Amino acid sequence: MSQNVGATDKRVRTGLGAVLGIGALVALAGSFSVPMILAPIFGIISLVLLVTAATGTCGLYSLIGVDTCSMNSGSPR
Repeated sequence: MSQNVGATDKRVRTGLGAVLGIGALVALAGSFSVPMILAPIFGIISLVLLVTAATGTCGLYSLIGVDTCSMNSGSPR
């Protein structure tokens, strides 16, 4: 698969992945009251966001034909 996640998209995915990952850990620790089912859901979403940011490839983007790399001006893929 070719890269289809641009630089800004990577930053957003990394930030959201970090926030959701911390939220999952805090929920598992019981520091705030949320349904326990949310902790693993937050963790999985966090991992998906962080992996897609690290690899620069998003499977969903490939399926629907989105490429945010083309939004970057002059940067290589």
